[in-house]
Amino acid sequence: MIDAADLEHCREAIRHGSLSFHAASRLLPRKVRDPSLALYAFCRLADDEVDLSNKKRAAVEDLSERLELVYAGCPRNAAPDRAFASVVEDFDMPRALPEALLEGLAWDADVRQYRTLSDLVGYSARVASAVGVMMCVLMRIRDRHALARAADLGIAMQLTNIARDVGEDALEGRLYLPLAWLERSGIEGDAFLANPQPTKAVRAMVRQLLIEAERLYVRSEAGIGALPLRTRPGIFAARFIYAAIGTRIRTMGHNSIAKRAITTKAHKIGLAGWSLARTAGTVAMPVSPMIHARPLPETAFLIDATAHAEPDHWSDKITDALTQLKRQDAARADLITAGAGSNL
Repeated sequence: MIDAADLEHCREAIRHGSLSFHAASRLLPRKVRDPSLALYAFCRLADDEVDLSNKKRAAVEDLSERLELVYAGCPRNAAPDRAFASVVEDFDMPRALPEALLEGLAWDADVRQYRTLSDLVGYSARVASAVGVMMCVLMRIRDRHALARAADLGIAMQLTNIARDVGEDALEGRLYLPLAWLERSGIEGDAFLANPQPTKAVRAMVRQLLIEAERLYVRSEAGIGALPLRTRPGIFAARFIYAAIGTRIRTMGHNSIAKRAITTKAHKIGLAGWSLARTAGTVAMPVSPMIHARPLPETAFLIDATAHAEPDHWSDKITDALTQLKRQDAARADLITAGAGSNL
């Protein structure tokens, strides 16, 4: 159980540091909301430790030590660490998930750039999908298909964030637009960072990121029906609140350099209310074939680390068939032996 004072610290950290998640989390049942606040507070701590530090690599190494202490059962004497240690113990959280998050933050510390969209999705898998899969663990969900759709939602949210922050990231010397996209448009990465401009080509790249995000938002919805009933409004709210940022970027002509796209508190509350109304009284949601879509190659390692082993039905059938054949062969041998004995 999470200590009440530690939980309140986490709640305050999320209230001020992650407005979109804070709005969506209010729709989650308490047994999921409380551990999710602890999870996001630790993730927020990790993100801030790297973003705000002048010694980013040292900050990542410190976070790795803190994670080691959490999994050793003796967390550092800080509210987010103690709360997250409780979550790890109570939910048997696979260590590969927070480790993937720290790997993504290490890439940020190294100011890594990404050549292809697949490379960018691989980064997003670590800093966003890992968190989405951890949320499933908090809901006691270990089904491969549901986990894959949660990973899709994480990628969609991160691509939306990247599309929104192109200008701000450039001012801080960070570039997440795929280098291959820039090169095809005759734009050199360092030149763009030195003087970021919302050219037609750059706005087209922002638009392409949002198209990919929207595709994954749609894929992710298929997994929401696999979640516990009372958690669905909160996850729907998170999906639509983040997607609304993309809608705002589109109304700005995909120019996320001159101005940062934001959604108002009233808009977030409205989307949260709509998500609650959409799922109110709904016991069963239509099963979409999309639930069975393969996980993205870049997120498969998260699914493999988390999913419970599924029974190999074909293997069982083959074993049963072989056993039956052996029994039939033994029965024939007994009949032949009995027949030979009667002729003696």
